[in-house]
Formats: sequence, structure tokens, C-alpha cells
Amino acid sequence: MSQEYWNGAQAAHRRVMMKAAGYSDGDIRKKPHIGVPNSYMAGSPGTAHLRQITEAVKEGIWAAGGVPVEFGIPATCGNIANGAEELKYEQVGRDIVAMSIEFVTRVHNFDGLVMTASCDNIIAGCYLAAMRLDIPTMVVTGGSMQPGQYCGKTVVEADLDAARFSGASEEELMEMEDNVCPSFGACPSMGTANTMQMLGEVLNLVLPGTSTIPASDNAKLRKAREAGKYAVELVKSGRRPSQLITREVLMNAIMFDMAVAGSTNAVLHILSFAYELGIRLTLEDFEKYAKEIPCINAVVPSGPYTVVDFHYAGGVMNVMKMLESKLFTEVPGMYGISWKEMLAKVTPRENEVIHSLERPLFQEPGLKILRGNLSPNGAIVRPTAVYDEVKYMRGKAKVFDGDRAAFEAIQAGEIVPGDIIVIRYEGCKGAPGMKELMLSIDALIGLGLHKSVGLISDARFSGFNFGAIIGHVSPEAYDGGNIALVENGDAIVIDIPCGEVSLLVSEEELQERRKRWVCPPLKEEKGCLNLFARLCRPAEEGGAMQPWDLDAKFHG
Repeated sequence: MSQEYWNGAQAAHRRVMMKAAGYSDGDIRKKPHIGVPNSYMAGSPGTAHLRQITEAVKEGIWAAGGVPVEFGIPATCGNIANGAEELKYEQVGRDIVAMSIEFVTRVHNFDGLVMTASCDNIIAGCYLAAMRLDIPTMVVTGGSMQPGQYCGKTVVEADLDAARFSGASEEELMEMEDNVCPSFGACPSMGTANTMQMLGEVLNLVLPGTSTIPASDNAKLRKAREAGKYAVELVKSGRRPSQLITREVLMNAIMFDMAVAGSTNAVLHILSFAYELGIRLTLEDFEKYAKEIPCINAVVPSGPYTVVDFHYAGGVMNVMKMLESKLFTEVPGMYGISWKEMLAKVTPRENEVIHSLERPLFQEPGLKILRGNLSPNGAIVRPTAVYDEVKYMRGKAKVFDGDRAAFEAIQAGEIVPGDIIVIRYEGCKGAPGMKELMLSIDALIGLGLHKSVGLISDARFSGFNFGAIIGHVSPEAYDGGNIALVENGDAIVIDIPCGEVSLLVSEEELQERRKRWVCPPLKEEKGCLNLFARLCRPAEEGGAMQPWDLDAKFHG
């Protein structure tokens, strides 16, 4: 602990600031200082309840003899930006969150951290900060919202988007709006928010069994208080993320993600975590486990259930028990014992939501890496969210330099069954920020084209999305990848069972086109998007602002 930082005459100027903020001399001098980054934000259901959860965390820290120091970190809601250019800020937000936590933690010299977070790239940024700072750290998740009820059916937010593009009137949409999101918490499908909350348990950053407690369940407050107490013990033990998150732990995270059909965005995040820790991890590691781990989770969009159902069906620990024969179980767990010891206390509960490996929901993995001349460095698809009709496609390309142009073409009736939409210059550098293509995908679903049209992009997708949608194409168009050379009418093959996405154009022709290709200027001349484009790694390496060498170390 950093007691020497707060004691002695040389620390008088520090102590007086803490005293002026309301802390006592004994607290300042003798107790571990634990930062409590809070991603509260009033304009999002995923974060609007985090003040109460954070207060419970702080109560737990005080009770265990620690000194909590709360501070705010940036938070947004991806659905607010859905359909707007501003959606490209979301991926950048992961890195901004990590930097914000790094900045405050280094200046205040905290002994440990307990972060509260729920949504998408915010929670991924918290994990990234934990690994960068490498001090004892825990995360308390905000949990999932309850699903809505509308016209006698269970509905989630994605159903509202589908209704909008299906031609529902404004009056119908207004009625649905009032019912589709009835509580605080992350949207209850297997989107990025819930995927990342779940992965926190696997990564030894979230108390086992707690990540998916619904926001409406008061157990969330009880466990938040427990997490605050345990954080003090974690600080005293000195167990740091670099000790708790080994390469094998990351392998477990990949296997878990395959099993639950997590958001494709998890691939970016896991890769960036590995890079932050100085661990060599590639898409080949995902390919390996895609061959071994089928999907056993029936949460939307892979099945009819919600994350609330998932929690009460046994949650993360039940899935880990189902995967036990495949996992690296000798690795450390959060409580200072191995995962083998932790799982020995778990009774498997096979049910309609969480299946066993012997009786999987699908024979396919939740994620799959595709390769071919269109994406030699890899692309990503979620097979369990692809209809059988479009798992193999050979169609003609309809090419668009951006999501908006593709959306307008879909709305205008220019896209017909059998087409393969190519959306480019929306990757890490091209967007910049690697935009989510929720607008175009929602339009395809709303018009009933998701079972007959394919879509390929260097952008990313929401975990809500489904259909023959292939993202993270690398190299991206801005870097001169072959996706930049596709022309309208080119034949493209999508073969998900065989893991291929190929442009049926000769190498000679591609070479001629490349001679004519000109790299466009960056779309943003200044600001954080410009910085992101200049500093980020490619998608197959996590797409984060990590311009340093893999083995770089941070020193406090």
C-alpha cells in the first residue's frame, strides 16, 4: 500500500487537500485508498442507477477499513447514437474511459480500484484500465434490464428498431416505446454490454455469480456492498490483474464467448486486453476454439430468452461448469483459489436457456473467423444469428462508401434478394472509430431482406444484430485492403460453414485496380477521432489506441 505517499512532512500538501474534501487524518494516513470510478450518466438506463450501486460499494469499502474515493468517468449510450454519425465515437470511448481512469488513478496514487459500469465500450474501457494500471481491481456491473411486454409478447429494444423499419406508425412506436425498456440496466439481449459484463467474471474482475444480477434485483446492492468489502482484502493481498489474467484465462474468455454467442465486439476487446498485458493473442486463437466450442446459450439473438432468464438459469458460473472439461481450470480465480476449486462448488443446471456441451443449442460456435482474398487478415461473423438460407451465398456486390449511403439504397428499394452489400471506409481508421452498422442492418430486418441479402464491412456490428452480416474485414479499406477494390457487380462468395469470404476477381485484375486506388484523406482533421485513427491498431489486433510495442510496461 502507498501509506508512505500520505505520511511525513513531505505529504502535508496532499493531506490538507484530502482533509479539505472531508477525510479524516486517520483515514488518510493509515487506510488503503481505493478509487471508485463511477460511470453514472443520467441519460441512459444502463448507467442511470449506478449512483445507488456506487454508494453500496463505498459502504462496503468503509466497513472493511478502506477509504473510498469516488470519481466520474465518461459514459454514453450507444442507442442514443444509433443511426447517426456519432456512433463511431463508441469504440473510441473504450480508450477514452481507460485513459480517464488511468489519469485520475495515477495522480491520486490509489492502492486499488472498484469500478461501476454496465454498458458496451464503457465496461470494456474499465477492464482495459485495470490491466494497464495493474493494481488490485474489481468491477461491479450494473446488470441487465427487465424485458418489456407489448401486445402480449416479450420485447427488447431491437424489436422497436424492427418495428420502425417495418412501417409502424409514430403512434404505434410511441406505445411500444413506453413498454419496451421497463427498468434500469443494460438492454437484455446478448449485446456487447451483457457480453462484457459476463466476461468480467471469467477475467477475475467481477465477483463470481454477480455480473448478470438484474438491475431491478436488490441482490445487486447487497453484492455491490460485498464487492466493496472484498476489494479491501484484495488490496491487502496485493493480487493484481497481471497475476489474475493469464494467457490461459484469456483462452477461457474466448471459450466462454463462443459458448454464449457473445457480441462480435468482444473479439476486439479481448485482443486489446491481451495486448495491454503483453500477451500474444491472435485471431488464430479464436479460430481454434471455434472448432471446439458450440453455442450452448439460448439468449437473443441466438434464442428466445433474455439475460434476465440467463441469470436465473445459473448465469456465468453455470456456463463455466458446462465448459469445465474444456477450460484451463488450474488458473487463478478472484478469491485466491483456482477455477478448479471454484467450479467444484458449482452444480451444473442444464435447462432451456443454458445447455450442456453434450446437447448444445447449435452445433456451430457463437463466433467464427472468416478468411479469403476479401479479408486475408480475418473477418468475423456470428453463425448462430445467421439463417440457413444465407449461410452460403454467391451474389453480386452493391458497394457503398459508408453506412448512410447503404441505408438510403435499402430504403429506396435498390437492394434485392441475392445482393451482397459491401460497406467500406467505416473501419478503425476509415470511420474513424470503427462504426457500428445498426442503421443498415435494422433496415434489412425491417424490410424482410435479412434472409436473402448478405452484408460485408470493415465496420463492426451491435450484439443485437442478426443475418448474414460479416464485419471487422481486415485489412480495412482505408489501409488499402481488397475491400477497397470491390466494384458494383463483382461476384462474392460467403461460405460461413467453410469459413470463407472471397471476391471472385482475378489477382491480375485486382492489381490493376490497386494501381488506380487512392487512399482518401482522414474524415476528421482534429479531435479524438483524428487521434484514434493515427494511434489505433488494426481490428485484428484489437483496434485500440495502443501504438506501443507488445511488451511495453507501465510503471507507477
